[in-house]
Amino acid sequence: MKKLLSLFIVVCLVMTLVILPGCGKSADESKTTQESKSTQENKTSKGDKSAKTKKYKIATVPKVSNIAWFDRMEEGVKEFAKDTGHDAFQVGPQKADAALQVQIIEDLIAQKVDAITVVPFSTEALEPVLKKARDKGIVVISHEASSLQNIDYDIEAFDNAAYGAHFMEHLAKLMGEEGEYATFVGSLTSKTHNEWVDAAIKLQKEKYPKMKLVAEKQESYDDQKTAYEKTRELLKAHPNLKGIQGSAMGDAPGAALAIEEMGLTGKVHVVGTSLVSVAGKYLESGSCDLIGFWDPAKAGYAMNQLAVMVLEGKEIKDGLNLGIPGYENLKLKDKVFYGQAWVDVTKENMNEYDF
Repeated sequence: MKKLLSLFIVVCLVMTLVILPGCGKSADESKTTQESKSTQENKTSKGDKSAKTKKYKIATVPKVSNIAWFDRMEEGVKEFAKDTGHDAFQVGPQKADAALQVQIIEDLIAQKVDAITVVPFSTEALEPVLKKARDKGIVVISHEASSLQNIDYDIEAFDNAAYGAHFMEHLAKLMGEEGEYATFVGSLTSKTHNEWVDAAIKLQKEKYPKMKLVAEKQESYDDQKTAYEKTRELLKAHPNLKGIQGSAMGDAPGAALAIEEMGLTGKVHVVGTSLVSVAGKYLESGSCDLIGFWDPAKAGYAMNQLAVMVLEGKEIKDGLNLGIPGYENLKLKDKVFYGQAWVDVTKENMNEYDF
């Protein structure tokens, strides 16, 4: 009986080994089925991975950190990162200095970021390092830098000549279309600032011959205190000065403070690019008459959005819509996109712009 029981168990084991692996198929058929299943799972896994949107590392480099304008831009960069899941961040120099910007970009190249978006302090100084970035396969998008060559695209909030000329229209009206005036730029290497001022001066000479430029392109280095100090010097050197057009964010409020302190509110008029958070109290007091700006947060978001489109190989053409107010119908000329994103702000409507 013991021998019969042992034999029965052995027979059962043999039958199990033959039948179960193929679930009713031969061993060879079972092996083929398993290999086919494995191959299909591998294909599916690869397909799912490629179907997922790749997350890119994108660095935004402003002219300078820790000033209201670029703090606001960083809000837009962070919003973009939150909305899209891309690793988007902002890093800039502690002072407006081209050499410091170059070093930051060198570091980003070493980090192998996918894209760099940049607002240059000096377009000329950045050309070599941006070429190096592009040679490494890094996408480069600039802002306020329509003359840059080593970029994929530049994106402007508006046509720079039109923006500068509209300031002159306002200043001429405030001055009664006659008298002495001065202009400020962040620096002589700040491309857009110079374009604004050049267009303003051109319009004045053509349309307002009784106005006289007595101090052209005073450099503030994007520093409000410097604009304040230079305005005091100008008011002493030109006691008949009636108007100032600023370009950097701190120019108009810096000039306005000097005008207030010297008791010249209402006698010397100020217009220029700034933010309500910086120039609001001077609009309120009347020492600054008008500021214009585009939202730096939207500009930061737009640069990053365009960078991703380039990275993904999407079609880039005239009429591009980034889905951002002021950047819905971009006009393309060579490698430069132009939006329609500026606003004018006075004492009357300043409360509408609380950033």
